[in-house]
Formats: sequence, structure tokens, C-alpha cells
Amino acid sequence: MPYASVVLDIPTRALDAAFDYAVPPELAAEAVVGATVLVTFANRAAVGYVVAVRDEPPVGVAPEKIRAVEQVLAPSAFDDVAARVAAWMAREYACPPAEAIRPFLAPGQKVRVTRAADDAPWELQTERAGAVDDRWAALTPAANDYEPARSASRQRAVIEALREGPQRVAELSATIPGAAAAVTALAKRGVVDVTHRRRVRGTDDTTLSSAAAPRPERLTDGQLAALDAIERARTAGRGDVVLVDGVTGSGKTEVYLAAIERALADGRGALVLVPEISLTAQTVGRFRSRFGDEVAVLHSRLSAGERFDQWDLVRDGRARVVVGARSALFAPLAEVGLVIIDEEHELSYKQDKSPRYHAREVAAELARERGAALVLGSATPSLESLARCRDGEFRGVAWTRVEMRERASGARLPEIVVADMAEQFRGGGRSVFSAPLADALRDVARRREKAVLLLNRRGFANFLMCRECGCVPECPHCSCALTYHERGHQLVCHSCGRSWPVRAFPDPSTSCPNCGSRYLAAYGVGTQRVEDELRMLLPEDVEVIRMDADSTRAKGAHQELLERFDAAECAVLVGTQMIAKGLDFPEVTLVGVINADTVLKLPDFRAAERTYDLLEQVAGRAGRGERPGRVIVQTYWASHPAIRAVAAHDRAVFLDPELAERAEANYPPFGRLANVTVWGRVEKDVRAACDVLASALRERVGGTAGWEVLGPADCLRARAKDRFRRHVMVKAPVGADLGGVLGACAGSLGRRVGINMAVDIDAYDLM
Repeated sequence: MPYASVVLDIPTRALDAAFDYAVPPELAAEAVVGATVLVTFANRAAVGYVVAVRDEPPVGVAPEKIRAVEQVLAPSAFDDVAARVAAWMAREYACPPAEAIRPFLAPGQKVRVTRAADDAPWELQTERAGAVDDRWAALTPAANDYEPARSASRQRAVIEALREGPQRVAELSATIPGAAAAVTALAKRGVVDVTHRRRVRGTDDTTLSSAAAPRPERLTDGQLAALDAIERARTAGRGDVVLVDGVTGSGKTEVYLAAIERALADGRGALVLVPEISLTAQTVGRFRSRFGDEVAVLHSRLSAGERFDQWDLVRDGRARVVVGARSALFAPLAEVGLVIIDEEHELSYKQDKSPRYHAREVAAELARERGAALVLGSATPSLESLARCRDGEFRGVAWTRVEMRERASGARLPEIVVADMAEQFRGGGRSVFSAPLADALRDVARRREKAVLLLNRRGFANFLMCRECGCVPECPHCSCALTYHERGHQLVCHSCGRSWPVRAFPDPSTSCPNCGSRYLAAYGVGTQRVEDELRMLLPEDVEVIRMDADSTRAKGAHQELLERFDAAECAVLVGTQMIAKGLDFPEVTLVGVINADTVLKLPDFRAAERTYDLLEQVAGRAGRGERPGRVIVQTYWASHPAIRAVAAHDRAVFLDPELAERAEANYPPFGRLANVTVWGRVEKDVRAACDVLASALRERVGGTAGWEVLGPADCLRARAKDRFRRHVMVKAPVGADLGGVLGACAGSLGRRVGINMAVDIDAYDLM
């Protein structure tokens, strides 16, 4: 009898291992690795996932004492390689094994099970995800001799429509009232044949001109060097990593496409990750123009049904190229030859909920297990990736860096102008736009070109402040300032979501909550204000398109807004960080950065790196076509190395002082950093739990070279949603087993009522 190792989906850190169950003969064909099963644990029904199957019973346990798998709830969703990667994630990120497995499950599958009656079989709950069949109608040869009655106008219309070819009944019904009934009547007479076909959702096309991928006549020398390095890594079959360090517009996407063509020719597939949903339509369009229906797309903006259909295309082997956001990494593609992470420096590759993995690290482990190559692409590689390439290897795998320093089109890099806003303010300027940027925008309108304006909103938003007492209204439930939404006249807490109506100065009803003054005025710049000032500055025939969290909330909004910008004769795209990377519009000749230095003011050791990355990326949107580009960076901190490096097109201006500071403080890439957050409603309980955790950590690693325990201390957001928040940070050497240490020490807290804890290995958010 076979025996299955089952990871139980029970939310507790105590269950950190798989449990063995016997597999009855009638379930042996279904209870394979990746299957979801029902078992009994602690005298109650539990859902679990099979991660291994063996013929021999576990050592030291009598076979008759091993409980049996009771039911297979869902077929296999992952193979043994994925099971090993999930086990690695659980160890590396100190999370329960079941949480590491969930990303590999079929979209829409939930953990809970239900049954209609006590004697009925259990069923997994789903999120309305599953295969959907469409009814298709087609004319039969009998249609040639059939003449509908004079009153049967709908049948006549259906027959005429079907003479163009088979159609979905739903599409006929959209143009012909009563078409469904007419099709049924015609089918009874043998005039129409009705069949059911599997519908594949999530395959919408785009009209973006940049979504086409015409094959270039020849590759540049830099592209050829990158392609050769990738091919060597892929054929080596060891999981080697290639960092394609190419300036914006150097043709990294064409390198990816050419590398994937070679992999497909060898019978291997590819996983391609992009950082922003806004890039997905453009990227998918390019890949589908080259690889057709072999491309599947996976990201969070798809419906449950769309995600299931695209996932199922991969599982069935119909799609061998998967394009998507972070979660696409877990698609069930068995024969993986390449894993590609575009814009690898992006923060969005770090998951902020358990399992708190970084896609780059999981991709490296997946590539090693699959014998594939990992390709990282960026114009601004992360300091961690640069350090690994400098060392030549990491965790036993080779890391190689290939530079591409010229644009594929031969276009020059854009001219960078730094506008010192402090000087403008001293001179009496109060506009959102500096004089150079305002003049450049007018030139764009006159020449009928396009411009992109970036509003760097991270850590910086509209707020109200009393000019008499300095009060800034804060959320009474969270320790953060309220954001002012001018058009809705509301103060909104972006932590808990609560809102309050308000009128800002000079409205006569304005009143400061602290001193009662009417001088409660708005500060900060939002995308709506930039849009309003643009409309006052530019002629009416210049289209202004705003792309931010509010305007892209609806499904498909990213693609619709980008298509509008693409189709416009003359337009300005105003947006937040989502417009800063990857977008390719040759007509864009001007990029303006409204507030370049807001991230620099955050209490975050990566602030300078984030600023440099963002500015360099958005600058690369300009001058990608035949016309030269210009970038105007507005800042109050013109002397900062990150600003100067972008202006000079010289990474070393930023990199040299940044690396020196990181090395002195033992911050990544010279060490590892973890953040453990503890929160709850009772402040003294939170403090006590955090003290116990810090003591356990110091007892375990105190005095060990390269290790340091910082805290406990209040989080920067010390209160959120009426919960008090404290944290402990841990520094460790590169290669240290942070997950093992933190996982063991987290267990020292035991089960404490009302206390929650989050372990974040290689943390990016320290707030």
C-alpha cells in the first residue's frame, strides 16, 4: 500500500512538518503529489496537500496505526519539484508549509470544505472558478434546402449570420433578439448543429502600437552577447543566473524573445515576470505577436474564471510561455527552460503577505530545481544582484552580468535638466511646474508631441495643516496623517479606510480640530491638482490622461488609458510610479518629474536606491523614437548623489557612496535583514510579547559574529486599525539561516490570545 506525506492546511506555526497517511487502493491513482485530500487530524476533518508518495510505511510506526486518506478533493495542481520549492520557501521565509504551498494551487480553490448533508461527500469551496463551455452554432448541409416560414424572421436572421461561419450563440443573441430560441428551433429541424466548446477566458487583445514585436533585421552587439550568455546558462542546466544590465531602450525584450524561441525549439517553456499590471497588456501583446496561442497570462486583475482558464492552459501543455506578475512564478509549467524577471529591481517582486517571499529568490531556487536559467533584466539592477555578479556565484550557482550600454534603435539617451525648486520658491514661484518644465510642456503642445509627467507619491500625499497652530489631522484609530481628497472634500485614512467630510481653506466652514482656526489649508501635490494645472497651462486640444490608483481601479483601466494615450495625436500622461517603467511610446519626447526627492525623506536605508531607480527608469521613457528626448527633474535636493547620478547618466555617482554607507552599517547587500512585527489591541500585551521575542533572539545569536538584534521598538506606524504595533529587527551575515533562527524563536511566544506576529525575511518594508 502506498503512503502519502500530507501537509495540513491548519493555520498554526506548530505544524511545521508533513504527516503520513495510508492511501487506499481505490484512491491510489488520484492521491498523487499535488493532490488536495481530506484526512482526519486530531479527530476532525482537515484539508491537506500531498507532497510525497512512497511505497514503504514510515519507520517506527506500525502500518495498522496509520490513518488513511479519506477522499481526494482536487486533482494534482503541482509536481514533486514544486513541492520541494514550497518546502524550501517554508524554511527560508519561516512560514507554515501550507502557506508556502497555496501559491501553487489552482486559482479559485479555497481551503474550506463543505457538504450538503452528513452522509454526502466533502467538496472544496471554489471562487466560481472552473471550466466554462460555450454553445456554438453552425449550419448543416440541410440549410441549403431549408426555407423558414415568412413569420420566422429570427430564424432567417440567424441563418444569414451563420453563412459567415460558426458563431457563439451568445454573440448571435447580442445582435439578434431571440436568437437562442431560433437556434434551438433550427437545431430540432436539423438545419443547425449546436456544439459545446471550452471557452478560454483572459485572452483580450490590445490596440497598443508598442505591443507589436516585429523581428529586427539584426541584433546589436550587446543583444548578441546577452543572448549567448543566456543560452550558455540554459544549456548548462544548473540554474545559472544572467543579469542583463541594459540602459532603457537597449532592447532587453528582444533578447528575451530570442532566448525563448531557442528554448521552445528545445522543447522547454518560459516563465516571464513583469512588475506592474500596467505593463502586462503591452508585454503580452509583444509575446503573443511572436508566439501566438502558446502564451498564457496570469495576474491579479483577472477574474477567478480567467485566471483558472489561463492556469489550465499551462497545466494542459497548450501554453508554454507564461507572462504575468509575481504570482505567475507558480504556474504549473513542468518543462521550464527559462525564468525571466524583467525590471528585477522592482519592489513589487517582494510579497507583503505570508509567505513573504521575494520572486527573485524563489525564481533562483525554481531554476536550480528545474535545471533552467534565470534571467534578470534591468536598467537599474538591485544592489543585491550587482553584488552577486561581482562575486561570481551565490548559493552554489553562477551569476553573470552582461552590459548593454546603447539603445537598440541607435537613439541617444535623453538630456537631463535638474530644476532646483528651492531656488524657484525663493524667487516667488508657487506653481507645480518650474519655469523650464512649463516651457517644455508648451513646446510639446506646439510640436504636437507627447509627454509623461511623474508624480512621486510614495510617502508623500495631500494633507491639511493649520497655518496657525501647525496641527495636521490624524486618524484617531491609526498613527498616520489623513490624506486630503480635494474633489471629494474628504479626509481619508489609507491605513484603515475611514473617511471624514471636510472643507479646506478658504472655504468659510473650515475649522482646525485643534485650535478652531479657519486656516486649515491643503499642502502637497496630487495627480488631480497636476491634471487641473495642466489643463490651465495647455491648449484644449492637448489630451490630458491621468493614471493613478483611483483612475485604474476598474478592471481593464490600465490598458484602456494606455491605449488612449497611444492613439492621441498630442497628449500628456500624468501618473504615479506605475508609469515610470517599461512603457514604450516612441512619440514621447518629454518626461517631467514633479517631485523627485520625496522618497529620499523616508526613514528607509533603501531610500536613495529607490529614488535613483525611479528617476532613471522614468527618464528612459523619453526619446525612444526618432525625435530626441528631454527630461526635467524638479527637486529640492539637487545635490543628492541619486539626483546627480541620474543627471550625469553615471550610476557610479550614486553607487560608490551608497555602497560605502551600506557596508559600514552591515545593510544589504553586505548582510541580511529581517523584521518581525507584533501587534494587538492591548498595548502592554504587545510590549510583553515583543520583549519575549527579542530576549529569545539575543539568547540564540547574541555574540555571534555578524548578527545583531535591534529593538524592540514602536513601528513607524505605531498604531493601525486600533492595533498597537512594535517590531524587532535582526541583522545577519549573507548566507545565514535567518528563516531557521526566526522560525525557532517565533515559537517561543507560544499561543497568546490577541497577539499577532509577522516574520519578514529580507524585509523591504520597515514601517
